[in-house]
Amino acid sequence: MSALWGATHPGPTLVVTVLSLALGIAAGVEPWRLAVLVVAVFAGQVSVGLSNDAIDGARDAAVGRTDKPIAGGAVTPERALAVAVASAILAVVLSLPLGPGLVAAHAVALASAWAYNAGLKSTPVSIAPFVLSFGLFPSFATLSLSPPTLAAWWASLAGAALGAAVHLTNVVRDLDDDRRTGVRGLPHRLGARRSVVLAAVGIAAGALAVFFGTDATALGVVFFVAVLALAVGAVVLVFVRPPGRAVFQLTMLAALVLAAQLVAA
Repeated sequence: MSALWGATHPGPTLVVTVLSLALGIAAGVEPWRLAVLVVAVFAGQVSVGLSNDAIDGARDAAVGRTDKPIAGGAVTPERALAVAVASAILAVVLSLPLGPGLVAAHAVALASAWAYNAGLKSTPVSIAPFVLSFGLFPSFATLSLSPPTLAAWWASLAGAALGAAVHLTNVVRDLDDDRRTGVRGLPHRLGARRSVVLAAVGIAAGALAVFFGTDATALGVVFFVAVLALAVGAVVLVFVRPPGRAVFQLTMLAALVLAAQLVAA
């Protein structure tokens, strides 16, 4: 069971689940609805993580990624894929009590993520599933309200910017391994430096959308300034030294602060 959990991409799975909880609390979703939403999002993220590693099992093994349970042989791709499908179905079923709006949004987001895992990651539009899924994500909370509503434009824009940044930055770490196994998504075509710059610009755009789309508060100003400072720092760093772990961490920190700014707003 621990090996199967390790194949779900536990870090991102938990971060996205906690973010759904925070957004739900901020939106005022009543407790029972919030609990259902969080479990549904968790199930969906488990399905996305497992399907990613199940589909990429042979590719990960070819580049020596023995840190991954499927590539290392601790979990079979068939078992991971079966649990991934069951988790995706569970995520949609759990969304049903919260209304058709959330069901539709969650189904589209999951289909988008699975499409990325199944092959879009190797195309010039590899960023599209992240922009779509994360752009929809803030609406998960507002669609769980009674009555349901879509999230504000600035929240959706910030979510989309966050998704783009996550994709562009996360892939930078694996560019060489991906090229060896034939993966040629947008970040691979742009290169590490351009990917980081584009991610930072997207994060800054998301921060601007949240800042100007809401009433300015002292906390909002602090988050806004922090996001911009981190984004600028990442751009400066990527030009003074070859893209490495420090640039990745700085850009991801900027993305996390943007997420916090979104929740606070």
